[in-house]
Amino acid sequence: MRKNSVKQLTIVALLIAMGIVIPMIMPRITIGPASFTLASHVPLFIAMFFSPGVAIAVALGTAFGFFITSPFIIALRALSHLVFAILGSVYLQKKPETVLSNKKFQIYNFVIAIIHTVCEITVVAIFFLSGQGVTPNNFGILLLIMGLGGVVHSLIDYNIAYFIAKPLSKVVEILVFAKAKEKSKLK
Repeated sequence: MRKNSVKQLTIVALLIAMGIVIPMIMPRITIGPASFTLASHVPLFIAMFFSPGVAIAVALGTAFGFFITSPFIIALRALSHLVFAILGSVYLQKKPETVLSNKKFQIYNFVIAIIHTVCEITVVAIFFLSGQGVTPNNFGILLLIMGLGGVVHSLIDYNIAYFIAKPLSKVVEILVFAKAKEKSKLK
């Protein structure tokens, strides 16, 4: 039991560290509070393949990192990742076979991207509607950029995470992939 706890803690720590470092070194497009950093969600998406507990820990850890390194609005957006991390990781625990079918995974990926984007837009809307000086025209454009850009960004990052986690699952036990293999053998 203790060995498994240390292993999980190590995985969480490495994913949090990656989640903090990646936004510092990867290319970023910033338009107001909208920022799109390539691969910035990959550690959290990988955490979702392990378990809801790992996903929650990584979401909180990376959000804390953003509070230290980024503007407040971006840190709040990172904290909103808790919502899709919980929902997505719980879904994967219940339906691990999703990772065995490209079509099912891409549908799942799209739903997570929508949830992810809606959460971030909600944070930005609350922030700006509380008197941060954005005109209705700018707000509409911002929502369009965040909506479309957010979905595309999420889809790309989750596919990167999948292409890292799938082969990694052959040498490191990643719970969702292990459960999916087990279920496919039973059929």
